[in-house]
Amino acid sequence: MPENTPEKRNDTVVWTGTWVAERLGVELNGADGLSGLLGLALRRNPKRAHLLVSQVLGKHVPQRPAVVYEAGHGLGRRVRALLGDEAAARAVVLGYAETATGLGHSVADGLALATYIHSTRRPVPGVEQAGGFEEEHSHATSHLLLPEDPALLTGDGPLVLVDDEFSTGRTVLNTIAALHARYPRPRYVIVALTDMRSAADRAHLEKFAAELGARVDLVALAAGTAILPADVLERGQALVAEYGTEPAAVPAARDAARAGITRTALEWPAGLPDGGRHGFTPDHRARLEAALPGMAARIATALGERGLRADVRVLVLGNEELMYAPLRLACALDEALPAEVRFSTTTRSPVLAVDDPGYAIRTKLAFPAHDRPADGPGERYAYNVAPGTDPGRRFDAVVALVDSAGDTPELHAPGGLLASLAAHTDHVLLGVVPAYRPGAGPLRGPAFSSYAPEDVGWLLQDFSDVTLEAPTEEREEAIQRGGAHYAESLPVEYQPSEEYQALFRAALEISAARIARAVGAVTETVLAERSPRPVLVSLARAGTPVGVLMRRWAQYAHGLDLPHYAISIVRGRGIDTTALRWLAAHHDPADVVFVDGWTGKGAITRELAQALRDFPGAAFDPRIAVLADPGGCVDTYGTRDDFLIPSACLNSTVSGLISRTVLRGDLVGPDDFHGAKFYCELADTDVSQHFLDTVAARFDEVAADARADAAALLAADRTPTWEGWAAVERISEEYGIHDVNLVKPGVGETTRVLLRRVPWKILARKGAGADLEHIRLLAEQRGVPVEETDGLPYSAVGLIHPRYTRGATGADGRAVAAQ
Repeated sequence: MPENTPEKRNDTVVWTGTWVAERLGVELNGADGLSGLLGLALRRNPKRAHLLVSQVLGKHVPQRPAVVYEAGHGLGRRVRALLGDEAAARAVVLGYAETATGLGHSVADGLALATYIHSTRRPVPGVEQAGGFEEEHSHATSHLLLPEDPALLTGDGPLVLVDDEFSTGRTVLNTIAALHARYPRPRYVIVALTDMRSAADRAHLEKFAAELGARVDLVALAAGTAILPADVLERGQALVAEYGTEPAAVPAARDAARAGITRTALEWPAGLPDGGRHGFTPDHRARLEAALPGMAARIATALGERGLRADVRVLVLGNEELMYAPLRLACALDEALPAEVRFSTTTRSPVLAVDDPGYAIRTKLAFPAHDRPADGPGERYAYNVAPGTDPGRRFDAVVALVDSAGDTPELHAPGGLLASLAAHTDHVLLGVVPAYRPGAGPLRGPAFSSYAPEDVGWLLQDFSDVTLEAPTEEREEAIQRGGAHYAESLPVEYQPSEEYQALFRAALEISAARIARAVGAVTETVLAERSPRPVLVSLARAGTPVGVLMRRWAQYAHGLDLPHYAISIVRGRGIDTTALRWLAAHHDPADVVFVDGWTGKGAITRELAQALRDFPGAAFDPRIAVLADPGGCVDTYGTRDDFLIPSACLNSTVSGLISRTVLRGDLVGPDDFHGAKFYCELADTDVSQHFLDTVAARFDEVAADARADAAALLAADRTPTWEGWAAVERISEEYGIHDVNLVKPGVGETTRVLLRRVPWKILARKGAGADLEHIRLLAEQRGVPVEETDGLPYSAVGLIHPRYTRGATGADGRAVAAQ
């Protein structure tokens, strides 16, 4: 039986169904333990007056997590004994959203080797629906079945259907009938916490099974019946009308807006589903079991850092369908802490709250839905979380667990869930579980990019099969006339001549040691002052080779195996927020270090800072670490010299064969990663690994100098001067351009202008020498004049003239801008 569930009034144990039973005339008849499992409340539902409130479900009533888990796990063991080990191993367990998602998962655990899936009310783009059904009495009826593996429901093993309550049985029987028509099987088992059927309902089940031609068993913790007066609906509606203006839960005396809300990094295992929405296998279960102690320890540490005493009450609060992962984390936290840990979840069910010990739902928190549901905005609820008039029910801390689809501005808004919780507890910790989407997660080589899979995970979509390229002159005209954004299409990949590629190889040999030294200096600086185990996040694609090299330096110099991801950021449109949510769900945002190749005028530096200021919840550090900072835009760099970084000399063939990133409304939805293409057809000219290996081969040679550079940098004043930005503004005015976006400073940016844009002229600092040989060659091939000048803080600056017209061509036949 559940622990500590009865309420007390003057030291007398009070059943939490007394209030409704006395006023509505409802009686529960059955086993002695039925009242320990169920309380009563009033629904705000025109179809049903009363609600049977489970004390062991972990939905409406905060309960010891071990009690909640054992209720389902024990039922699963009983089903396994009923079926036998062989049949149990072939079983598929189906739980009902939202209430029984965690219960069904626990039942599947009790069967040991069964695969689990639960219905969902959340459509997932790109996932084919394998079935669906309606819940007749519910306030929210559409259930979808979205298995990642369509074969999940097609086997002939037993199907185990799990709901919290089995009363008329209509929902479950409708499900069996619908699935049996598509995926017939010989045996079904219905599992519920309570079997509340009437005699007529029991007879109906027997008839149904006979007509179906399959065996249908039922397993429940307890059985009984609810005796209802004939006018129960009218009486219930009258009571709701009378008590329906119940006051909101009384807030704490302090200002909730100033309450402590802390994000806690769970480090959820990469690629592990957050639950059974798309299927959860025994292998998934084993991965979760291995990760639970570490995740619980991180939560416990975060609570300890808030100064909580050992005798506190802590609530782990799940979120609608996200019940199982929070339940298991609550169980693990309960083992890790001496505190009293309870578990419950939010819900979309509207229930009347009455602050009386004889009523099952004593307090209610109401807040806007924050997962942007398909059925539109609505209200959501957390019951029995606020203490109401009984201070002994107060929680000292609440660990709120949501999936990344629910980590939205609505969650963090003044009237949102977090603010509602903060008004009634001293500490709110937010943990985000990544919402699993089949096929979503980092792309890796060799399927996407020519980099080794451990070198980088690309937080992108693969658009390799989409035609996105447009002639350079057409793109330039559309961009400058405001008809298109540069990120909506791709330039045709310009493959340099053999002469130019020979120049690249020679430049790489000359500059490899210089690059290696800068890689070492910036990596040592990051390790010393940003994080001892940073998560490298390169800005695709120019930052990605640098991120790989920094990862290799950390391995070479410190034996560290650092995670490295590539993420998209688009000037004028910001960073990929879906990728940020993924990072926040998998890593501590404080450990994330954004990496780029070099700075020009600092536009991306400013773009990143603004994007992270606008990103809700996670506190990412906006400072970028770069190899070279000639513009004086950042404080974490390897050098401020403007020199040739050979990875700027080529396009995809030095960047893992990946295009620049794409952001277009018809291809990228609000919850999608930005996209890019993998040009695997260019493999014969790929020098990505050659570039990395050539630079890394110089690490031994430069190690002492790199460490000395890092020590000098750590002791120096590295405050950004933004000297480059001032120079760009001056050049823009002097040359009559009046648009800083068309001034591309630095060797790297100038190279990219010549490779991907329609340049007007090149400014070269007198005496720049060998660093500009490739630029002079490209300019000659494209018929672009090079103007030597004094007073540049950069070695070179590429200019794109705003008065672009079509028709002018250079020596190689490519279009150029004409005045």
